[in-house]
Order: sequence, then structure tokens, then C-alpha cells
Amino acid sequence: MRHNRKFNHLGRQSAHRKAMLANMASSLILHKRIETTVAKAKALKKYVEPLMTKSKEDTTHQRRVVFSYLKDKYAVTELFRVVAPKIADRPGGYTRILHTGFRLGDAAEMCIIELVDFNETYVEGAVVSAAKPKTRRSRSGAKKVAEDAQVAEAPAAEAPAKAKKPAAPKSTAAKASGAKVKAVKTGVTKK
Repeated sequence: MRHNRKFNHLGRQSAHRKAMLANMASSLILHKRIETTVAKAKALKKYVEPLMTKSKEDTTHQRRVVFSYLKDKYAVTELFRVVAPKIADRPGGYTRILHTGFRLGDAAEMCIIELVDFNETYVEGAVVSAAKPKTRRSRSGAKKVAEDAQVAEAPAAEAPAKAKKPAAPKSTAAKASGAKVKAVKTGVTKK
């Protein structure tokens, strides 16, 4: 029975669980998105969101408190310099969990956990083209037009290079008598 069990132990001892969550939190902060199981993502969300709230106030004390959880100075720097300014006006809910399906090996439910303000497709104010979808025909036509333009530019660029090289003059008399050509090359003339 799970009497009075307040959080998921994730099948690990305390030290292993803390190290795993610290590593996952550092990866999430550095990469802005990681793929993991749903149970780990939910545990990570509870672990990392208070740290992000602490990062809103950039003091030495807050940096030391966050470092005691993350154990990675690069993640702490990224959190306070890059992430904190973006989440400054957000009152909470800094992460998002997107379910992706089931893992093949053990059928564990997988998901992507990401920082909300760093996904351009979901961020408000992001420019998304609202034009009607183009058909396959128009796309291939656009590619063909671009290829034709490249082909048209290529001969124009090669033409001056060919014009600079003078062609070697070939006399018809030299072609007619192969013996004279050999003689001229060796320096001996035959009559």
C-alpha cells in the first residue's frame, strides 16, 4: 500500500534519485527540452520549477541555493543569464510535458518535457504564416524555377573564363604533313 507516500520514489534510493533529478534538471536547462518517461518528467517538474522561481532574483544567495540542487555551474549560469529573463513575468508553470507514445523495449510511456518560453511554435507573438497551404504542384514549380535561375547564372559565370583562354591556332598545313611537324619539334628539317 502507498500510505502517506507523498512523491514518486522512481524505484531508486534517495541519493540515486537526487543525482538523477539534478542531472535531468541541468540537461533541461542547458538543452531546453529532453525526452524521458512520464513519471520522471512529473518528478522533474516538481524539482526544477522552484529552482526557476528562485532564479528570478539574481543574488549570490539564490545562486548558491540553486547550485546546491543542480551541482553544475554551467547550468546555473544558463539559468540565471538566459532562462530567468524570459520567465520573469510568468507566475509559474515554466515547463510543459508533451506525451509522445510508448517505448518499444518495455512499453514505458514516454514524453518530452520542455521549457515553455523556449518553444517558438507555442509562444504567443511568434510569427506563423497563415497563408493557405500550397499544393504539391506549386512547390515543385517553385523548386524548378529556382533551379532554372541557378542554371542560367552558371553559364554566365563560365563564359568569361572560357573567353580569357586563347585557343591554340592549328594550321591546316601542319595537319597535312605529319613529317614536317615531327621535324620541327626535333629541330631537324627534311627536304
